[in-house]
Amino acid sequence: MRIGYPCINRSLDCQGDRTFRLKSYSEGRLVEVVGNNLACLERMLRYNIGHGIGFLRVSSDVVPFASHPVCAFDWQAHFQAPLRRLGRLIRRHRLRISMHPDQFTLINSPDAGIFARSHAELRYHADLLDGLGLGLDAKIQIHVGGVYGERDAAIGRFIERYARIDERVRRRLVIENDERCYPLADCLRIHAATGVPVLFDVFHHAILGDGTTVGAALAQVAPTWRPADGLPMLDYSSQKPGARPGMHAEHLDRADFQRFLQASRPHDFDVMLEIKDKERSALAALDAARRDPRLVCPVPQPPRRPESAGKERS
Repeated sequence: MRIGYPCINRSLDCQGDRTFRLKSYSEGRLVEVVGNNLACLERMLRYNIGHGIGFLRVSSDVVPFASHPVCAFDWQAHFQAPLRRLGRLIRRHRLRISMHPDQFTLINSPDAGIFARSHAELRYHADLLDGLGLGLDAKIQIHVGGVYGERDAAIGRFIERYARIDERVRRRLVIENDERCYPLADCLRIHAATGVPVLFDVFHHAILGDGTTVGAALAQVAPTWRPADGLPMLDYSSQKPGARPGMHAEHLDRADFQRFLQASRPHDFDVMLEIKDKERSALAALDAARRDPRLVCPVPQPPRRPESAGKERS
């Protein structure tokens, strides 16, 4: 079990998801921003290694406009060396990496144009993970999509579209249950038709679930992951006190997290904390789980000599 956080590290003085307006697009601007984002990603990875945080969701904005027609620049070739260096760092310390495109990535939309744009966005995510040289345990997670007034038709459209997307996307794709449209049972139904692994979102299940316990839900989800997919991933959060139902907590609720760990046994998985204070909650969760035999942390990073700082050697 690894524990991690998504996209941003609030303890660092860098921003790894910088972007810019489409009207300002130029190859020079793209190179500058991607260079910044990759440098910040390296700092986040090294922070995580040093603090025992083994799981990171990488921002979708590492390469702005990568899936947009305006971007004809071969960013994979231009940034091949830093991408490979970061990939070596990730593999060396046995970190888990995932990505999560935004809510507008909709495979099952009735609009063919939205599907085409969503497919392009998923190809970009696969390109980035492939460029890092990561195995198939580096996943791209998405929601099933909209219901569009006809649930069975929408599920059928997801199944049909899934068969049409690129194989390099399919081999990394996982679906998660959400809190409004598609509970765990629907995701398992889609898995039965497609083989796509199911990522269990604990908080969403508490809002839109059938009363199945965490342990029983994990027993259903675990077989959807093949050995090449790595440990099942799950998302964890809790309700923000005093806010509307579904609002994620600002800070880790330690008691709730420990109850979750107890309820989840004996299943093993990697935990993404969808909590607002990011790495701070990850550190608190590591402390709460320190006696859990499932917990693993990154391989400690050896000290670097001053002249080698910023370089990762193979």
